[in-house]
Amino acid sequence: MLFNIPILLTWLRVALIPLVVGVFYLPDTWLSLHEKGIASTAVFIVAAVTDWFDGFLARRWNETSAFGAFLDPVADKLMVAGALLVLVQFDRVNAAIAFIIIGREITISALREWMAQIGASKSVAVSSLGKIKTMAQMAAIPMLLYSGPLFGTMHTGVVGTWLIGVAAILTVWSMFYYLRRAWPSIKENTI
Repeated sequence: MLFNIPILLTWLRVALIPLVVGVFYLPDTWLSLHEKGIASTAVFIVAAVTDWFDGFLARRWNETSAFGAFLDPVADKLMVAGALLVLVQFDRVNAAIAFIIIGREITISALREWMAQIGASKSVAVSSLGKIKTMAQMAAIPMLLYSGPLFGTMHTGVVGTWLIGVAAILTVWSMFYYLRRAWPSIKENTI
């Protein structure tokens, strides 16, 4: 099915990505950096909620599709990459961490595509480790976009920096997990 509510929610997430990024490039006379952080964080959270909600509805209404299964992770990766690039530019994330996370996403996406072509896609299906990595990223990124005091008790930039470091470690760990699972098929099809 090309269009249904879950797929429309995924398209909405794709459409929100330029807003997450673009709000930081509004003139400073329109919004302060702090206000830009608040706006970007709000848009990112709305986009992240649509990620959960589209999957929930697709399963609940039995409207899963090959196109939805393709588009959903693409939207996620675009959202994370766009946010990380902005965070690097505003010196809220180290470029090496952004490279690790984005590089892993490209590598595992290519690996999954290749494994599907050789009929071995189940060996690189999403694991619980990958889901934990995603949760760490989705918690860290809005904290870093906001990067300010929250409820007078914590600075989200500090917590976000810690979480994005954890996400980077989980990113590398999950990449090696997937590569190890794919290794027998890689060996069999390349030698």
